[in-house]
Amino acid sequence: MWKKIEFAIVLLLLAVLIMMSNHLEEMVSSGRVTGRNPCIVLDSGHGGEDPGKIGVNQAKEKDVNLKIAKKTKERLEKKGWKVVMTREKDVMLGDSAAGNKKIHDMKARVERINKTMPQAAVSIHQNSYQDAQIHGAQVFYYSHSEEGKRMAEVMQKALLKADEENTRQAKANDTYYLLKRTEVPTIIVECGFLSNPEEAAKLVSPKYQEKLAEAIAEGILACMEN
Repeated sequence: MWKKIEFAIVLLLLAVLIMMSNHLEEMVSSGRVTGRNPCIVLDSGHGGEDPGKIGVNQAKEKDVNLKIAKKTKERLEKKGWKVVMTREKDVMLGDSAAGNKKIHDMKARVERINKTMPQAAVSIHQNSYQDAQIHGAQVFYYSHSEEGKRMAEVMQKALLKADEENTRQAKANDTYYLLKRTEVPTIIVECGFLSNPEEAAKLVSPKYQEKLAEAIAEGILACMEN
């Protein structure tokens, strides 16, 4: 009789442990244990007085960044994610009266990301190089962040699907201010090269921007599932 009771108690304890484990897993995935909030931050690089790279077609990086970020935001929200944008207008962040506005802008972006404490942050940019033949999207992550590395690799795979000619791979970096100073997994997505005539033309095309936004959103969702 007592053996049956003991066996029943053991089964009950196992059931409780399984329930607690599932609940803990749910809390971790939602950010309640890690201290992160259930949202994503999208950072549109540059803005306002800082145009970023200027394309061979005179396209301003700041404008392309914001358009792609807004389209990405729409897709993530349709999937039920809350999205926080560091900027939604053509402005620099930080103190407009500061001496070095660019430094204050970068600090303001980092502060906004750290204050929000999202599951992850994705900074959207465009690239440029002296060799006009260089092309292709590439993702950068902080060298000392394993979580950032995994996220960058997943994102890079998603971007390669959007451009079959692209062979670039995710790349580590230990100097970019945004990657070094943020307290959550952060990656920088360089969507393409404004110095490449063919790619610059695509980057200002609403259709291609939609394609990139779809790939970035897909990459973020895949990262969150993992």
